[in-house]
Amino acid sequence: MSIHDIIQGKKQWRAHVARVKALPPDYRIVYREMQKYLFKVGPVDLADGTLLTGIVDFFEEGAAAGKGVRQLIGADVAAFCDDLIGDSRTFADVYQDSVSPAPRTVTRPDS
Repeated sequence: MSIHDIIQGKKQWRAHVARVKALPPDYRIVYREMQKYLFKVGPVDLADGTLLTGIVDFFEEGAAAGKGVRQLIGADVAAFCDDLIGDSRTFADVYQDSVSPAPRTVTRPDS
């Protein structure tokens, strides 16, 4: 990763944070809770930025339409996040694979 890539990444992140700060207060609170949840159990490819940007896009559209954040995602933030990541490989899956022993094959002697 070059310095140019690092600088571009920081610029993109700062622009993303500015968009989040521009959301109404209830949307910001829910976004931060979703972000915490996704950083703990989210998909391995979360770093590419498309999921979090998509959430901000979705929230901006909902706020522009005058809807409350609960109308968009429902009462359970974690369930909404789980639906978003669906069948994606998560950090929890990676951890589980690292602590689970590899399956052994058992050979039986011929009787």
